[in-house]
Amino acid sequence: MALLSFERKYRVRGGTLLGGDLFDFWVGPFYVGFFGVTTAFFAILGTALLIYGAAIGPTWNIWRISIAPPDLSYGLALAPLKEGGLWQIVTVCALGAFISWALREVEICRKLGMGYHVPFAFSVAIFAYATLVVIRPLLLGAWGHGFPYGIFSHLDWVSNVGYQYLHFHYNPAHMIAVTFFFTTTLALSLHGGLILSAANPGASITEAGKQAEVKTPEYEDTFFRDIIGYSIGTLGIHRLGLILALNAGFWSAVCIVISGPFWNQGWPQWWNWWLTLPIWN
Repeated sequence: MALLSFERKYRVRGGTLLGGDLFDFWVGPFYVGFFGVTTAFFAILGTALLIYGAAIGPTWNIWRISIAPPDLSYGLALAPLKEGGLWQIVTVCALGAFISWALREVEICRKLGMGYHVPFAFSVAIFAYATLVVIRPLLLGAWGHGFPYGIFSHLDWVSNVGYQYLHFHYNPAHMIAVTFFFTTTLALSLHGGLILSAANPGASITEAGKQAEVKTPEYEDTFFRDIIGYSIGTLGIHRLGLILALNAGFWSAVCIVISGPFWNQGWPQWWNWWLTLPIWN
């Protein structure tokens, strides 16, 4: 079905969460809605503040620009604008834009009569961000534990936090997160390769010299039954990909939020419980 003809089926009034008909309109192919307006507001304001922060900073080098959080001495209080207050406002704008975007996705789902899988999945990404700049700093008692907004400064923060807990890769939640990340790429690369091989008739020529026809899902299922003994199916692979990806994001948030608030030693020491199990005696 052509996209434009399909749009006429869902460009109807209703499905909004707030604002009623006031913002229930489109700009070209983009639905606006109340939360589209708030997304634009927070995104534009936050971007303008980042540019302002760069303007009052020491450099315009895109790699070196950094909007740092307040010093640890400020705790959870509001800091002066040039001493971390800018970071606090940008963080509010970022959360406002991300949450507004997710709620806008909910309104579009309501118009289309779809499930809320997309906004739910995006909410896991929002949760991971909020963990770094809100939840973990709150648990540690200072906004200064958030990461700075910059390229090199952000990478330095990641490196410093990792070394703070010695070998961060010994963090068990980090191990789980990395496992899910790698498994996601494995599952979806296998799926993508399978779809391309089945849907690209130009890559296969029959004995008669004609292009082969596009293969059906039965061929795809048979391929994986022959390779690994089981095929999860055309719908199942997408469910699996979603579950793997969401777990990767969720456990990556867990691995950082437990570092400091719940474990403040080196992560290799956490594994001492394994050495004290009775089986080694």
